[in-house]
Amino acid sequence: MKPNASWWRVIFSFQGLVRMAADAILVNLALILSLIGRLLWIVSRGDATAFEYRSTFLYYQRVYLQNSWILTLICLVVFTASGFYSYGRFYRGRYKTLIVLQAVSLAYLIFGALTYLGQGEVLDFLSPYLNFPRGALLLAWALSALLLVAARAWATVWKRVIHAETPLPSRARNGKIENVLVIGGAGYIGSALLPKLLQAGYNVRVLDLLLYGTEPIEPWLNHPRLEVVQADFRQVEKVVQVMRDMDAVIHLGGLVGDPACALDEQLTLDINLTATRMIAEVAKGSGIGHFIFASTCSVYGVSDEPLDERSELRPVSLYARSKIASEKVLLSMADDYFSPVILRFGTIYGLSGRPRFDLVVNLLTAKAVVDGQITIFGGDQWRPFLHVDDAAEAIALVLKAPLPLVRNQIFNVGSNEQNYQIKQIGEIIHRFVPEAQIIYEEGSADKRNYWVNFNKIHRTLHFSPRWTVEQGVQQIIEAFRTGRLRDYRDVRYSNFEFLKQQGLYLLSHSESSWSLDLLTREFMAALEVD
Repeated sequence: MKPNASWWRVIFSFQGLVRMAADAILVNLALILSLIGRLLWIVSRGDATAFEYRSTFLYYQRVYLQNSWILTLICLVVFTASGFYSYGRFYRGRYKTLIVLQAVSLAYLIFGALTYLGQGEVLDFLSPYLNFPRGALLLAWALSALLLVAARAWATVWKRVIHAETPLPSRARNGKIENVLVIGGAGYIGSALLPKLLQAGYNVRVLDLLLYGTEPIEPWLNHPRLEVVQADFRQVEKVVQVMRDMDAVIHLGGLVGDPACALDEQLTLDINLTATRMIAEVAKGSGIGHFIFASTCSVYGVSDEPLDERSELRPVSLYARSKIASEKVLLSMADDYFSPVILRFGTIYGLSGRPRFDLVVNLLTAKAVVDGQITIFGGDQWRPFLHVDDAAEAIALVLKAPLPLVRNQIFNVGSNEQNYQIKQIGEIIHRFVPEAQIIYEEGSADKRNYWVNFNKIHRTLHFSPRWTVEQGVQQIIEAFRTGRLRDYRDVRYSNFEFLKQQGLYLLSHSESSWSLDLLTREFMAALEVD
């Protein structure tokens, strides 16, 4: 796959130039209308002679000719920088209006500042040009904002109503999937999924910030059908770039785990919720119909009853609430062409390219081998367990499935046989590491307790995990005893510890052009679970 064209090629394409020309015409129309309005106001006062009216008209004509080209140039530069002709086209509703208002206001403020400076000694060489009447300038700003917003609103109406019958490209319906974008493709699940997709013959593009480096996907970096883009998926312009020529999107990115998400609530919402909405809108606007989203069985929270996809959601953490809100946003965007699929994974265990030891099976096994202890807090809590390789297999299966079979569906991913109490996990580990001591501690900070039914994914897609918890425990034991892994306490193996020590700073200071408080405030409402 070829690298994407730069934004300059997008902006100065034929369509980009047409949009710029249209905006220039609207700005100039606003200037003309404002001067006409000013002239009519003077005429309405009726305290001047016909000669004075004619002089005023000729003066305003000269003012327009001297000022219009400067203001138009300023507007086009500001509009371009604001993404009017590139990624900003994918903003929707009030957010596009907000961006338009901000850009128009900034352009007029710059022009007004230059006008003020041109009347003094600083930029006196501009004084013959920058002499626009202040009252007319204020009216021109209002008219420009109104016309530009109205033009974009009309484009939306045309697309949704008048032009609604125009078919999207075949890839947005039931076309063959060849090019796949994996967001977060170098993470725990992504590094297990990547070789499966390449082996299946897909062209794969990975978008990942690579906080943990390229080591998790090192064996495949030189694969001819793999392209890796290192960037923050909160950057809308990067997301628009990587969506180009894609047939499907697999969104695995985000802050994962209750402790990691609790470190910074605003950052969690920004990454897990706001960015998910933006990514989905770009995918939808790009004509990509197949959108697979990684969610979690943590959304079920606490329950003593068997749970399936129709069960009540009782989240007990910000992580779970952010996933529920993301699910709602995605499903609300579904239509005849955009088809999100929600995968609620069980508690994952096992090894992938990026090992994790902040997961219960992995952590307890590592502690048994290294420390000779298996410490269990509480122990009566139920969890559904799933090997990371099986999680990747489920994603590949959904990607391959006919779209009408999975479109707009939620699937619990796991197996009924792997619902275990935490104390049962400790007993399984103890069978393989009998020299380790099981230590039971009263209580647990983790309130989650859920037994999940996985009949739907088995019935619909014939999915059955290949791994068992016993096999996963043996895999981890072997990795430590052969020296492949040594220190399970390394911060690289824990989302919480890594974020607390390094990653939180990196994510907080990563360039993001989508982190708008207005968006986050609206999405907070989606966190209220019915």
